[in-house]
Amino acid sequence: MPSPSADIRRELESLTTEAFRPELAEIDRLASLEIARIMNEEDSGVPGAVAAQLPQIAAAIDATAERMARGGRLLYLGAGTAGRLGVLDASECPPTFNTDPAQVVGMIAGGDKAIRTSTEGAEDSKELAAADLEAAGLGPDDTVVGISASGRTPYAVGGVTFARARGALTVGLSCNAGSALSAAAHHGIEVVVGPELIAGSTRLKAGTAQKLVLNMLSTITMIRLGKTYGNLMVDVRASNEKLQARSRRIVALATGAGDEEVEAALAETGGEVKNAILTILGGVDGGTAERLLDASHGHLRVALKAATDVS
Repeated sequence: MPSPSADIRRELESLTTEAFRPELAEIDRLASLEIARIMNEEDSGVPGAVAAQLPQIAAAIDATAERMARGGRLLYLGAGTAGRLGVLDASECPPTFNTDPAQVVGMIAGGDKAIRTSTEGAEDSKELAAADLEAAGLGPDDTVVGISASGRTPYAVGGVTFARARGALTVGLSCNAGSALSAAAHHGIEVVVGPELIAGSTRLKAGTAQKLVLNMLSTITMIRLGKTYGNLMVDVRASNEKLQARSRRIVALATGAGDEEVEAALAETGGEVKNAILTILGGVDGGTAERLLDASHGHLRVALKAATDVS
């Protein structure tokens, strides 16, 4: 019987993301500018590969938003580069959309230390993923997105398998067709970008593809949840001077109001951008704005319609 390492070698050799490209075998002898041109050309094909998966991405978003509207969470699960990308996307949701840090969570094999220090051996454990999800209090309204360029990483596949058995929604994001990760998930997203410039270095095209898809998953889900008004970040958390200035600008852009009216509205609403917009456009006071937004579950357009109907 072949050894496990031989099995793994054969499996890797069958993956598009691991393929060796003989035409690039002497790339190290090229000038830096020429290598940069080659890399740039390689990257140009990534958006097209993502475009081919847009229906699957949209279906996953709608299912995720439905569960999050009921109080569920979005949990990213991955190892190595894939795990770090999930942590990055999750960490950007609180300042961008004013989400609770526990609402969108990035989980990486090996824990937080793996963000900066390589602990790649942790990716081989399906049991570790199940334990991490158990510790996070996984529930049926949660969505677990397993991320793995190869689509075979045990930590990601095991996590998705465990989550699905517990009744959670599951999404598998990979860069190989017919992956085990997609087979394990409710929604399989397979962005096939082809072999990497450096054989097996999936932090390159595969990493770029995963980042693009994660951008869509989080951003469009937040749009569905009412975290934006048009293309404005009306749930932005003004935690520093730059974001305070951005808050004023967002209220001005949304309402067309002048500086004094914008400042008064933000003062009336304790700096809450969405509430300030509602006081100006809906002609209501701060308390009413808060009540209308609570009743509309934070959807500004719905609250505006209610304010107009009342007036």
